[in-house]
Amino acid sequence: MRIGNIIAVFVIAELGATVSAKESYKFEPSGSTIGFSVHQFLGTTRGKFTNFSGRIEVDREHPENSSVTAQIDVQSIDTRIKKRDDHLRSADFFNVEQFPRITFKSRSVKRTGPQSGDILGDLTMHGVTKPTTLHVKLLTPISETARTRWSVTTDPITRRDFNLMFAPATESISGISQTVTINIEMEAKRAE
Repeated sequence: MRIGNIIAVFVIAELGATVSAKESYKFEPSGSTIGFSVHQFLGTTRGKFTNFSGRIEVDREHPENSSVTAQIDVQSIDTRIKKRDDHLRSADFFNVEQFPRITFKSRSVKRTGPQSGDILGDLTMHGVTKPTTLHVKLLTPISETARTRWSVTTDPITRRDFNLMFAPATESISGISQTVTINIEMEAKRAE
Protein backbone atom coordinates (compact mmCIF):
# COMPACT_ATOMS: atom_id res chain seq x y z
CA MET A 1 0.00 0.00 0.00
CA ARG A 2 1.37 3.41 -0.93
CA ILE A 3 2.19 5.91 1.83
CA GLY A 4 -0.50 8.33 0.57
CA ASN A 5 -3.16 5.62 0.86
CA ILE A 6 -2.00 4.73 4.37
CA ILE A 7 -2.29 8.37 5.46
CA ALA A 8 -5.74 8.67 3.85
CA VAL A 9 -6.99 5.56 5.67
CA PHE A 10 -5.60 6.88 8.96
CA VAL A 11 -7.28 10.30 8.52
CA ILE A 12 -10.63 8.74 7.62
CA ALA A 13 -10.42 6.41 10.61
CA GLU A 14 -9.63 9.36 12.89
CA LEU A 15 -12.51 11.43 11.50
CA GLY A 16 -14.88 8.52 11.97
CA ALA A 17 -13.72 8.12 15.56
CA THR A 18 -14.24 11.83 16.21
CA VAL A 19 -17.76 11.89 14.76
CA SER A 20 -18.92 8.88 16.77
CA ALA A 21 -16.81 9.54 19.87
CA LYS A 22 -18.49 8.97 23.20
CA GLU A 23 -17.45 10.31 26.55
CA SER A 24 -17.10 7.68 29.26
CA TYR A 25 -17.98 8.24 32.90
CA LYS A 26 -17.63 5.83 35.81
CA PHE A 27 -19.91 5.81 38.84
CA GLU A 28 -18.34 7.52 41.83
CA PRO A 29 -19.73 5.63 44.88
CA SER A 30 -18.46 8.17 47.43
CA GLY A 31 -20.79 10.84 45.98
CA SER A 32 -23.68 8.57 45.00
CA THR A 33 -26.64 6.81 46.61
CA ILE A 34 -28.69 3.91 45.29
CA GLY A 35 -31.70 3.98 47.58
CA PHE A 36 -35.10 2.36 47.88
CA SER A 37 -38.20 2.64 50.01
CA VAL A 38 -41.12 0.32 50.74
CA HIS A 39 -44.24 0.87 52.82
CA GLN A 40 -44.94 -1.41 55.77
CA PHE A 41 -48.07 -0.95 57.85
CA LEU A 42 -48.15 2.78 58.71
CA GLY A 43 -44.45 3.49 58.10
CA THR A 44 -41.87 3.40 55.36
CA THR A 45 -38.67 1.37 55.39
CA ARG A 46 -35.77 3.01 53.59
CA GLY A 47 -32.52 1.41 52.57
CA LYS A 48 -29.63 1.60 50.18
CA PHE A 49 -26.87 -0.42 48.56
CA THR A 50 -23.37 0.75 49.42
CA ASN A 51 -21.25 -1.24 46.94
CA PHE A 52 -21.87 -0.74 43.23
CA SER A 53 -20.18 0.16 39.97
CA GLY A 54 -21.22 1.29 36.54
CA ARG A 55 -20.40 3.18 33.41
CA ILE A 56 -22.16 5.85 31.36
CA GLU A 57 -21.26 6.33 27.71
CA VAL A 58 -22.48 9.77 26.59
CA ASP A 59 -22.88 10.83 22.98
CA ARG A 60 -23.62 14.56 23.16
CA GLU A 61 -24.47 14.93 19.49
CA HIS A 62 -26.73 11.88 19.40
CA PRO A 63 -28.04 11.16 22.94
CA GLU A 64 -29.95 8.14 21.64
CA ASN A 65 -26.58 6.44 21.14
CA SER A 66 -25.65 6.83 24.82
CA SER A 67 -25.69 3.82 27.15
CA VAL A 68 -25.54 2.78 30.80
CA THR A 69 -24.43 -0.38 32.56
CA ALA A 70 -24.57 -0.92 36.32
CA GLN A 71 -23.83 -3.65 38.83
CA ILE A 72 -24.90 -3.70 42.50
CA ASP A 73 -23.47 -5.98 45.18
CA VAL A 74 -26.61 -7.25 46.98
CA GLN A 75 -24.53 -8.14 50.04
CA SER A 76 -24.11 -4.39 50.61
CA ILE A 77 -27.81 -3.80 51.41
CA ASP A 78 -28.20 -1.44 54.36
CA THR A 79 -31.52 -0.64 56.06
CA ARG A 80 -29.77 0.37 59.33
CA ILE A 81 -31.03 -2.74 61.14
CA LYS A 82 -28.50 -5.59 61.01
CA LYS A 83 -31.01 -8.35 61.80
CA ARG A 84 -33.28 -7.19 58.98
CA ASP A 85 -30.35 -6.85 56.55
CA ASP A 86 -29.16 -10.38 57.38
CA HIS A 87 -32.66 -11.70 56.75
CA LEU A 88 -32.89 -9.83 53.42
CA ARG A 89 -29.57 -11.39 52.34
CA SER A 90 -30.73 -14.90 53.28
CA ALA A 91 -32.32 -17.55 51.06
CA ASP A 92 -35.70 -16.32 52.35
CA PHE A 93 -35.41 -13.21 50.19
CA PHE A 94 -32.47 -11.99 48.04
CA ASN A 95 -30.46 -15.20 48.45
CA VAL A 96 -27.09 -13.50 47.93
CA GLU A 97 -25.26 -16.83 47.81
CA GLN A 98 -27.05 -17.72 44.57
CA PHE A 99 -27.81 -14.21 43.25
CA PRO A 100 -25.01 -11.91 44.42
CA ARG A 101 -25.61 -9.05 41.96
CA ILE A 102 -28.32 -6.81 40.58
CA THR A 103 -27.48 -5.60 37.07
CA PHE A 104 -28.86 -3.08 34.60
CA LYS A 105 -27.96 -2.81 30.93
CA SER A 106 -29.55 -0.17 28.73
CA ARG A 107 -31.13 -0.96 25.37
CA SER A 108 -32.28 2.49 24.26
CA VAL A 109 -32.12 6.13 25.31
CA LYS A 110 -34.79 8.73 24.59
CA ARG A 111 -34.37 12.42 25.28
CA THR A 112 -37.44 13.85 27.06
CA GLY A 113 -36.21 17.40 27.71
CA PRO A 114 -33.12 19.63 27.60
CA GLN A 115 -31.61 17.90 30.66
CA SER A 116 -33.70 14.74 30.96
CA GLY A 117 -34.29 11.39 29.32
CA ASP A 118 -35.66 7.88 29.65
CA ILE A 119 -33.31 4.91 29.54
CA LEU A 120 -34.98 1.60 28.74
CA GLY A 121 -33.01 -1.45 29.71
CA ASP A 122 -32.92 -4.87 31.32
CA LEU A 123 -32.93 -5.08 35.11
CA THR A 124 -31.79 -8.45 36.45
CA MET A 125 -32.44 -9.23 40.09
CA HIS A 126 -32.83 -12.55 41.94
CA GLY A 127 -32.30 -14.42 38.67
CA VAL A 128 -35.16 -12.64 36.87
CA THR A 129 -34.73 -10.11 34.04
CA LYS A 130 -37.43 -7.53 33.36
CA PRO A 131 -37.57 -4.44 31.14
CA THR A 132 -37.24 -1.31 33.27
CA THR A 133 -37.16 2.40 32.44
CA LEU A 134 -34.88 4.80 34.27
CA HIS A 135 -36.13 8.40 34.32
CA VAL A 136 -32.95 10.47 34.33
CA LYS A 137 -32.37 14.14 35.04
CA LEU A 138 -28.96 15.72 34.54
CA LEU A 139 -28.24 17.91 37.58
CA THR A 140 -24.92 19.33 36.41
CA PRO A 141 -24.29 19.94 32.70
CA ILE A 142 -21.81 17.75 30.93
CA SER A 143 -18.94 20.03 30.05
CA GLU A 144 -15.21 19.88 30.20
CA THR A 145 -15.33 19.17 33.93
CA ALA A 146 -14.39 15.73 35.14
CA ARG A 147 -17.61 15.08 37.12
CA THR A 148 -21.34 15.15 36.53
CA ARG A 149 -24.41 14.44 38.69
CA TRP A 150 -27.65 12.68 37.81
CA SER A 151 -30.97 12.09 39.54
CA VAL A 152 -32.66 8.79 38.61
CA THR A 153 -36.06 7.32 39.41
CA THR A 154 -37.97 4.33 38.06
CA ASP A 155 -41.58 3.37 37.91
CA PRO A 156 -42.31 1.40 41.11
CA ILE A 157 -40.88 -2.12 41.01
CA THR A 158 -43.12 -4.99 42.06
CA ARG A 159 -41.42 -7.53 44.34
CA ARG A 160 -43.51 -10.40 42.98
CA ASP A 161 -42.18 -9.77 39.44
CA PHE A 162 -38.68 -10.68 40.68
CA ASN A 163 -39.76 -13.53 42.99
CA LEU A 164 -38.73 -11.43 45.98
CA MET A 165 -41.34 -12.87 48.31
CA PHE A 166 -41.13 -14.16 51.84
CA ALA A 167 -42.85 -17.40 52.81
CA PRO A 168 -46.66 -17.07 52.34
CA ALA A 169 -47.33 -16.98 56.10
CA THR A 170 -44.74 -14.21 56.57
CA GLU A 171 -46.09 -12.21 53.62
CA SER A 172 -49.63 -12.30 55.00
CA ILE A 173 -48.67 -10.83 58.38
CA SER A 174 -45.74 -8.61 57.40
CA GLY A 175 -47.75 -5.73 55.97
CA ILE A 176 -44.97 -5.10 53.46
CA SER A 177 -46.09 -3.49 50.21
CA GLN A 178 -45.49 -5.25 46.91
CA THR A 179 -44.21 -2.03 45.33
CA VAL A 180 -40.73 -0.65 45.90
CA THR A 181 -39.69 2.89 44.98
CA ILE A 182 -36.15 3.41 43.68
CA ASN A 183 -34.32 6.73 44.06
CA ILE A 184 -30.78 7.22 42.82
CA GLU A 185 -28.44 10.18 43.09
CA MET A 186 -25.45 9.39 40.91
CA GLU A 187 -22.14 11.17 40.64
CA ALA A 188 -20.01 10.05 37.73
CA LYS A 189 -16.37 10.81 37.00
CA ARG A 190 -14.86 10.98 33.54
CA ALA A 191 -13.06 7.71 32.86
CA GLU A 192 -9.31 7.91 32.32
